[in-house]
Amino acid sequence: MKFLVLGAGTQGSAAAFDLLRRDQDSEVVIADLRTDALHPALRPWLGNRLTTVRANATCEWEIAAAMDGAAAVLCAFPYYFNHDMTRLALDAGAHFTDLGGNTAIVERQRELDGSAREAGLSIVPDVGLAPGMVNILAQGGIDRLDATDSVRLWVGGLPQHPRPPLNYQIVYSLEGMLDYYVTPAEILKDGRRTTVEALSELETLDFPDPVGRLEAFHTGGGTSSLPARYEGRVRSLEYKTLRYPGHAHIMRAIRALGLLSDTEVDHRGAQVNPRRFFIQQVTPLLTNEDGDDLVVARVEAAGERGGRPVRIRYDVIDYHDSATGITAMARTTGFSLAIVARMQARGEVAAPGVGTPDEVIPPDAFVAELRRRNIRVDVSESDGDAG
Repeated sequence: MKFLVLGAGTQGSAAAFDLLRRDQDSEVVIADLRTDALHPALRPWLGNRLTTVRANATCEWEIAAAMDGAAAVLCAFPYYFNHDMTRLALDAGAHFTDLGGNTAIVERQRELDGSAREAGLSIVPDVGLAPGMVNILAQGGIDRLDATDSVRLWVGGLPQHPRPPLNYQIVYSLEGMLDYYVTPAEILKDGRRTTVEALSELETLDFPDPVGRLEAFHTGGGTSSLPARYEGRVRSLEYKTLRYPGHAHIMRAIRALGLLSDTEVDHRGAQVNPRRFFIQQVTPLLTNEDGDDLVVARVEAAGERGGRPVRIRYDVIDYHDSATGITAMARTTGFSLAIVARMQARGEVAAPGVGTPDEVIPPDAFVAELRRRNIRVDVSESDGDAG
């Protein structure tokens, strides 16, 4: 069985690694504009079950050629390529999944639902950590209840050894992270969709040592299509990013000073993009060559079952794997992508067509796959006020 991974970066490499390690009879092809610096963890398979092909994401015939014969395509290209890659995968007769991150593009992918159903193919966008893993867990909590009142998701990619002033290290695209800090977040409030300001409604949560106390605030993107799916059926639904205490206060000040603006300004006759300049200046300070990060996620669904209030909680924690050099962010994101692709290829997705992971991926089976990869997932249930 052939899997095609589009993108040789951190997430694509992690997905390819997982496929190679878990499927002894499968072939994996990585396509990218540059394939000369593959992650060291992939080298044992190179030239055997792993091959690379040079392909430009903007060149459709190169991508189509790479897709030929693939059972499933995993897209780890930037989100703005996802719609075109979906269309090409349908033409190639391959299942398709991507890292998502842009709900408007997901809605464009949904327009291909009829074609996917007719071809008997599965298209699953928005598969990463958030959106992705935590949305599946949210659905798992909802499924355990007779009626759901509230759903809350908290996710953080953090350094194991934080350094001031931001107590943060780059664990994925800094451009993407900063975009979430300026984009309004869509939530459900009183059963209706609304938006709230990013970095707002600060709260603190406690986690087991060595993580400890973290702060949480609204950011965009994490809820994916959950608010649209459950509008009028769930009273409250929201997603917040986790950081070490003090981070939000500093980032709000940086935003207020205009340094996160993506609009060019004139500086002594030169056009300067404040956000790109900010990224250029802070990247060396936020880069950790050791990669020793961690990922923390918590998902809670509260409601009723059998006439009594019940709260379902999923707690996830994962650490950088020093043996492979794969970060916790890559493990939780890239491995999630690979798990879904394997389910698609094996016919374990609910039905052909286009569906987000919370719609089509069985939560219990997904959690079992995470645990097989030593990604810790604790599930607890308690009595409590559904509010």
